[in-house]
Order: sequence, then structure tokens, then C-alpha cells
Amino acid sequence: MKIPLTWLYAPGDRPATVHKALASDADIVIVDLEDAVSPGRKEYARDATAELLSSPQRLPVHVRIDTPHDIEALAGLPGLTALRVPKVAYATDIQQIAARLPGVPLYPLLESALAVEHAYAIATAHPAIEGIALGEADLRAELGLRGDTGLDWPRTRTVFAARAAGLGPPAQSVFPDICDLDALASSCAHGRDLGFLGRAAIHPRQLPVIERAFLPSAEEIEEAEEIAKAAATDAGALALPNGRFVDAAIVAAAQRTLALARREAT
Repeated sequence: MKIPLTWLYAPGDRPATVHKALASDADIVIVDLEDAVSPGRKEYARDATAELLSSPQRLPVHVRIDTPHDIEALAGLPGLTALRVPKVAYATDIQQIAARLPGVPLYPLLESALAVEHAYAIATAHPAIEGIALGEADLRAELGLRGDTGLDWPRTRTVFAARAAGLGPPAQSVFPDICDLDALASSCAHGRDLGFLGRAAIHPRQLPVIERAFLPSAEEIEEAEEIAKAAATDAGALALPNGRFVDAAIVAAAQRTLALARREAT
């Protein structure tokens, strides 16, 4: 399976939009039963999603659940790849869901200050957890943030918790402006600097911008190839022709860069 970089949200009460998402270039589709669905359409969204996932799909499908009824409706469906669980604040929150859906990969969403404080405990709460993610909209509202600066610490905390738990790098939260693609690219570049890998999207036009932002540049690939080539002939620390000192950690980073360029999981 290739390394996922794009995760496209689609509201569960709009089957036509979900089908368009499944025909897109996204790596993973997230069917949303929570915030994107109005209270009066929750049941319809659940039923429509269960019908869709009664058969396998061409792309992996995650579902962001809203209520315990969603868990019951989705259990055992062959088209379900994973569940995204919102508003997880304690390890026990995710453990209870894991017990009800054995064998289904889970992605807890950290959407409060309490959840961020408990990030590592949540990330290690159960073997079914395959990743964690930050829910920035709710967190921004809770903290009363006016800009992005106040989110850098919880973002970094999420990245550190995922790595400490042995999980892959988390994907960035959605960028709400679907028209300002330059701002999206800049935001992705900042997220990449913080350690994120890939990003959730709310419109297909965001997908190529996100993918370009997180794929290594030609210069990064060239440097990684040089490091890998040098490391193949020397098991210890070494210096490159340009004088740069290279050790095992730098070699491992170079190998990850090359795997990402090929979109191969390591």
C-alpha cells in the first residue's frame, strides 16, 4: 500500500458527493457522519453509509462516527477500512469503542485541550489504534485562538505523541478555505516542517496542492540518493563529497525520503 498523503472528507448524507470522492485522486476517503451532517439527517447519513460500505470500494474508506448507533450500523461491513473517532479525551473512550468493533483500525481525534494533554495515553490506549489526528476547529474555538500561532504547540504535541507511540506521522487537519490554494500550500509547508505527513481535504481541488507539498523535492531526492549510495559502502559514520557529516539517523531519514518519493510504505 502506498503512503497516504491525501484524505478527502465527504458528508455521509450526500451519497453523490461520496461517490465523487471515491472517484477522485484522494488516497483515502473519509465519510463524515458528524459535523458535516445536520441533526435532522444523521439517520439518513448512517443508513446511506452502511449501504455504501456493504461492498468493498476502490479506495480505502474511513468513517468519522457521531453516535454509538453509527458503530452498530457499521460493524462488520466489508467496505469499512477504519473509524475516525471524534472528541476522544481519555484512553478509556477509545478502548470502549475498540471492544465493540474488534479488528477495525481506529483513529482518535484530539479536539480539546484535555485530549492534547492526554495525547500519548490515547495513542497507546489499544492495539487497534493506527493513527491519531488533531481536530483544529474545535480546539481553536475552545482556546479562543485568533490565528494559527497558538496551534503550533498542540500540533507538535500530536506529532510527538504519535511517534512516541510507534505510530506513523499524523496528517494535518483540514484547511477551510477551498479557494486560496497558495495559502493552503504555505500552510502545508509549515505542517511538514512540524512533522506532519499528508493532510485532510474538504474539496478535490485541494488534493494536488497537498500531494505536492508533502512529496520530496527533486533536490531532496537527489541528496537522499547520494546519502543512500554512500551508506551502502560504509557501515559507520561518513562524510559526503560536500563535507557534510552523515550518521545512521541521517541515513534512515534519507531512506524514508526515497520511500516517500516512491510512495512506498516502510
